[in-house]
Amino acid sequence: MNATPTHQALQPEYRLLVLLVSIGFFMQALDTTIVNTAIPAMAHHLNEDPLRMHSVVVAYVLSVAACIPLSGWLADRFGVRSIFLSAIVIFTLASLGCGLSQSLNELLFFRVIQGVGGALLLPVGRLSLLKIIPRTQFLAAMSLMSLAGLLGPLAGPTLGGWLVEVATWHWIFLINIPMGILGILMTLKVMPNV
Repeated sequence: MNATPTHQALQPEYRLLVLLVSIGFFMQALDTTIVNTAIPAMAHHLNEDPLRMHSVVVAYVLSVAACIPLSGWLADRFGVRSIFLSAIVIFTLASLGCGLSQSLNELLFFRVIQGVGGALLLPVGRLSLLKIIPRTQFLAAMSLMSLAGLLGPLAGPTLGGWLVEVATWHWIFLINIPMGILGILMTLKVMPNV
């Protein structure tokens, strides 16, 4: 007697969707830690005490935590694709704002906005996988997506330090723009508005 397997490998038609959600998760997770090694350079450029610069980290994390509860309600009300697309646009534009900031107050403002976008990326992305991918393939999809979430915080400090060394601290935020544009295009192409 052969039992039907309860978990299957991810089918090719869902791989781009998982890649898209992984990009969003990676961007959100990366920005949690990428700032840490750039704080001294940011403080120097903005003429601030390095101890005051930790508010840049806190502003992002608190806005993510405060806005996550809204994500499910927004996705149910306006559709997963609409909210995921909005999240990537908000996150990408806020990253541009962070990269162009000339004062601590400007940077804090854009970090809060970036956190709002980041707060919607992960829960709404996971919700899209839950609604679209068959249950038998959901575990495979979540495993692949989770890998991006693990790599983001690991890569953040090293990538942030490297970008400060070879360019300026602004690039720790500007690096999100190509990923954000790719995410926007992929959202329009592969994510249905369920």
